[in-house]
Amino acid sequence: MLRILHTVVSIVFSPLLLLGQQYGITGVVMAKAEAQPVGGATLFLAETGAVAETHPDGTFELEAEVPGPYSLTVFMPGFTTIVREVTLSPEQPVAELELALEGLSIDMESVEVHASRGAYSMSRLRNVEGAAIYAAKKSELIELEKAMGNLAANNAREIYKGVPGLNIWENDGAGLQLAIGARGLDPNRTSNFNTRQNGYDISADALGYPESYYTPPAQALQRIEVVRGAASLQYGTQFGGLLNFVFKEGPRDKPFEFTTENTYGSFGQLNTFNSVGGTVGNLNYYAFYQYKQGDGWRPNSGYEQHTAFGRLQWKPAKRLELGLEYTHMNYLAQQPGGLADFEFQQDPQQSKRARNWFKVDWNLAAFTLDYRLSSRTRINWRNFLLMAQRDALGELGPINRPDPLRERDLISGQYQNVGSEARLLHQYKTNQQLSTFLLGIRLYRGFTDNRQGDASEAAGPDFRFLNPEDLEQSSYEFPSRNVSVFAENLFNITPRLSITPGARFEYIRTSSDGYYKERVFSGGEVIFERRLEDARVNERSLALLGLGIGYQLRPGIELYANYSQNYRAINFSDLAVVNPNLIIDSLLTDERGYNADIGVRGDALDGRLRFDASAFYLRYNDRIGLAEITVPDPIVIERLVAFRTNIGDARILGLESFAEADLWKLFVDQESPWSVLAFVNFSYLRGTYISGQRQFVGNDVELIPPVSLKTGITVRRGGFSGSYLLSHVRAHYSDATNAKVVANATRGIIPTYTVMDLSASYTWKRYRIQAGMNNLTDARYFTRRATGYPGPGIIPAEPRRLYMGLRIRI
Repeated sequence: MLRILHTVVSIVFSPLLLLGQQYGITGVVMAKAEAQPVGGATLFLAETGAVAETHPDGTFELEAEVPGPYSLTVFMPGFTTIVREVTLSPEQPVAELELALEGLSIDMESVEVHASRGAYSMSRLRNVEGAAIYAAKKSELIELEKAMGNLAANNAREIYKGVPGLNIWENDGAGLQLAIGARGLDPNRTSNFNTRQNGYDISADALGYPESYYTPPAQALQRIEVVRGAASLQYGTQFGGLLNFVFKEGPRDKPFEFTTENTYGSFGQLNTFNSVGGTVGNLNYYAFYQYKQGDGWRPNSGYEQHTAFGRLQWKPAKRLELGLEYTHMNYLAQQPGGLADFEFQQDPQQSKRARNWFKVDWNLAAFTLDYRLSSRTRINWRNFLLMAQRDALGELGPINRPDPLRERDLISGQYQNVGSEARLLHQYKTNQQLSTFLLGIRLYRGFTDNRQGDASEAAGPDFRFLNPEDLEQSSYEFPSRNVSVFAENLFNITPRLSITPGARFEYIRTSSDGYYKERVFSGGEVIFERRLEDARVNERSLALLGLGIGYQLRPGIELYANYSQNYRAINFSDLAVVNPNLIIDSLLTDERGYNADIGVRGDALDGRLRFDASAFYLRYNDRIGLAEITVPDPIVIERLVAFRTNIGDARILGLESFAEADLWKLFVDQESPWSVLAFVNFSYLRGTYISGQRQFVGNDVELIPPVSLKTGITVRRGGFSGSYLLSHVRAHYSDATNAKVVANATRGIIPTYTVMDLSASYTWKRYRIQAGMNNLTDARYFTRRATGYPGPGIIPAEPRRLYMGLRIRI
């Protein structure tokens, strides 16, 4: 496959190698006072319209087309703007410059710039970022270094507090798995987002099983990029969009730095995070190891996790950077099971299952290449390999019945995926405006092996089948292939108006080969068994189209609109998992639809107010959801169970808004060292089934909190920071029948809940101490009802807990 990719890339990209310019300007930008490199500064060449940014080490390259005089402008917030005149000639085709920027009035302006640019933890992605186009797309950028909260536990409620419209499931207090969904999409293991790390896939299978059992540690992240459904054109067909975790890099200005951070908390929580990084010559390196363990707040909920990561970035030439990355994560967690509604009301801390376990082993490797053909043209190439396994062991029977202490059910999945994605981004001038063209190709091959059968009746984590050669439930292989070609073009029509059309072509081939068994029990004994061989192949080709429009109402304020088509293939888990609480429709079909956004965003009041308010329309055709059917039962003759099927076509509308302001700078004293940041994140959503199965038409779409509100305040002065967060989520349904309660608690209402969090930190030189309290008022609530693992039934959220940590940086 790599040989094929090399050929394709050579054919598509090699002619562009001739675009390299003979004349150019290179150099480094430094901060004059600190004598430190300045990364992220903007450079503009007036005569050609070329725009570039300095690298983290302050270096830059700009191409010129012909010899002659040029005017170079360098801009960076917090520094004075400088203009340098440069003359290129055949005798001196390349000018090498060392540019020193002077800081603006240190006592006044630098403080103001820090407040308007550096204090906010939320912002949005630029129109062109790296080798991607985000113009007119709904996007959020979370900067973790500025975030407050329990990062050691990957507390999603605090980390994603500024992203409107999210539904967050709280499965555990350790942050072992992230479960977020947007705009009424299922949050389970973030399966409706295209989930990536440093630009490459990390989920089990991007096509047939896009669930993410691995979540990068928040302490290792530089930022998190969130792009809504319009990301389908560049990143794949998921309705939710893109979720990309970007790791930190080693410092560019020192050969070695060591950081250790140790956090202790309630319920036996221990987290130690240790990292090293630095730059030696042309080589930048970064590595970390994290270990976490805990007892959990409910009985039978202990866990232990190890995560390690290493990356080398080698820059053999100014225009070329090569990267090599490896990630390993494994954890073992005991799962206390779900609860029925009356049991949750009695005591949410109780556990009904003592024999349920979950084990994950995740290995990721990646090779990356970034090459700048010129200041206007760059190639980005990502190659990745996933070798992973997850095992779920336990009693899957209804939670309103006691554990029969019989053989447990074991579901074992193995995932082996390889992929390669190459992008070409080229900037060019039309009518004196700089436009950007993006072309990409993606090759992907996945192989999933999913098996389900009986395992030991003991209580421990014994992940072995009793009859591996003849499993009692099912055994399947799921090979898949995918070829994608995508393109977008950002046309800057005028200095204010931009239009971004795009298209993506997909070839998808998924297949299954295996068997499953039909079994009938009486008195706990099998009285009938039939083995059914099953082999299917599903090939489809499709095209997705999109269009974005941006208009600058005035400097810093943008009106944007976007329309993008979406597509989602049937999950492998819908074809091969046997669950007594859930029946799968054998006639499931893929889901199709589109996202449309319109909104206004930007900065106002000299950067002291940041906002983004938008409305969206999501059309979701052939949406897969939970109905109910009656099945025979040896104890009660017959019973109702959940039935996963294509419910029908859904219409989801909503308003999403976020605003953040520095109240102290705004109303008291803009020159003060104090900063009081307040934010409001509000969303109003409404989803309705408008066609499909008659009994569902007119019902509310499940998993949509009609009202979500997050608001809080952060106070900073010097090295001190303190933060308060309030999260309020209105009641909503968990399935398409709009059931309020069922006996086994796998479906029903998710009641309204309100949770508060408090955190504080103090930084002094190389030390930082932090502490906090999650669920300040000790609220009793839950965010999900599970049909299988980690339930079935109600999964209670954690009560009040405390944590404290110390970070030392050497």
